[in-house]
Amino acid sequence: MEAEPMDENEWRYHGEGNKSLVVSHRKRCIVLRFLKFPPNRSKTPEEIFHHLQNIVHFGKHIMKQFFGEKYVHYGEVVHLPLDFVRQLCLKIQSERPESRCDKDMDALSGYAMCLPNLTRLHFVEHRPILCVEIKPKCGFLPFSSHVSQEIKYKVCRYCMHQHLKVAKGKWKRPSKYCPLDLFSGNKQRMHFALRSLLQEAQNNLKIFKNGELIYGCKDNEDSLSDLNELARHLKPFFFPSNGLVSGPHCTRAILKELIHVITTVLLSSTDVCKAGDMKTVPTSQGRSYCEASAFSKEFVRNGKNKMETSGLPKGCLLYKTLQTQMLDLLDIEGIYPLYNRVEQYLEEFPKERSTLQLDGPYNESFYEKLLDLSTEDDGTVQSALRKVQQYRVAMTAKDCSIMISLLPCLQDECSEQRPVVPASKSRFTFSLSVLDLDLKPYESIHHQYKLDGKIVNYYLKNTQAKDDSVKSSILKENENCTLVLHKM
Repeated sequence: MEAEPMDENEWRYHGEGNKSLVVSHRKRCIVLRFLKFPPNRSKTPEEIFHHLQNIVHFGKHIMKQFFGEKYVHYGEVVHLPLDFVRQLCLKIQSERPESRCDKDMDALSGYAMCLPNLTRLHFVEHRPILCVEIKPKCGFLPFSSHVSQEIKYKVCRYCMHQHLKVAKGKWKRPSKYCPLDLFSGNKQRMHFALRSLLQEAQNNLKIFKNGELIYGCKDNEDSLSDLNELARHLKPFFFPSNGLVSGPHCTRAILKELIHVITTVLLSSTDVCKAGDMKTVPTSQGRSYCEASAFSKEFVRNGKNKMETSGLPKGCLLYKTLQTQMLDLLDIEGIYPLYNRVEQYLEEFPKERSTLQLDGPYNESFYEKLLDLSTEDDGTVQSALRKVQQYRVAMTAKDCSIMISLLPCLQDECSEQRPVVPASKSRFTFSLSVLDLDLKPYESIHHQYKLDGKIVNYYLKNTQAKDDSVKSSILKENENCTLVLHKM
């Protein structure tokens, strides 16, 4: 990176999260990721370099073991000319959403992460490329005996959280998407889940064409949600030459093709990893569906009582994601007391933080400790910390994104190097990647504990209020229909 002349005009704003900002190159398939900080709270260049290096090592030495070499792009830390970084910062400031401007991009250290731009991974072949980014969220119900509210064994965190998010005004309406449907391995349930994401993308679905966002949320307030417009973009990919012109039938047919292709790709097995040989984490006892899922409700309404779960193929990315998520063996309610034990120890011995590897290094010994799936607690700080670290890795997997890149095959092309997925009128080579694999901060556990209580309590209160309202209306109907007999 340093050897090339740097021109800020070749870069553009790509997006950002809570802690970093990404810019992409107009011609080359790379992105630069810069850290962000609240005003007047930046770190030293050495601290920033160490932080970015830790992110790289965590992806390379830990998450690669769980997901596989092909799926994890950990990038490298690069040092850039300070003048270029400052000019770039000024250039993109006007493009940033107002809601994200509470933090400033790091323009002082010169350090950034250089990564492949997965939305344009095959763009060098001068063919159009389609990329679908899915944030699947947590795909199982807790199975820990530490859970205090029975509802958590029946309704998933995502579905409960929807009620609180809508009440707070983050989203206008709840999504019908349920992660347990996507992770079920049952194609009917997976299709329903993906349809629900298309209808209400929130920040769980984005679709890119040639690196440009064409569907999903640019930010929480800016939604690109016209399915007919999306179908117009997708038509050349799925129906390169046929009689479908426009209208609802055309839109439905194209979206059906897209859902079929995504499902097929998600169930494909294309890579091996060390975690594939690890002891399987136990699943929740018998319940593989969420009672709040729109699919489940419809299922019950139709008089059926046995939900089919095909299960995920062991080599597929969804299976690996779920297994990593299920390192959360104790639920936040079981983790929080262990976190407090570690906290008390650190208050007494603050210099032990580095010895305990709370902030790295993320190496083979760190990884090996994650594979101890025993739930017994011997009362030591080491035992508590092992579970806390497993929980942090599980939370990372619960919040990761899966990127599916689809490149149309030419009519006579037959690729042996790349996997191919067929659609009705076309075929695609595809690649899968996992994004957003920064280890969740140790300090966020307190916040997670408080948030869990808020989500569950609001859901119980909200659903109870609805139940009471329904019962009240039934009683009123009965009162109105009461026949009173008088003695004659």
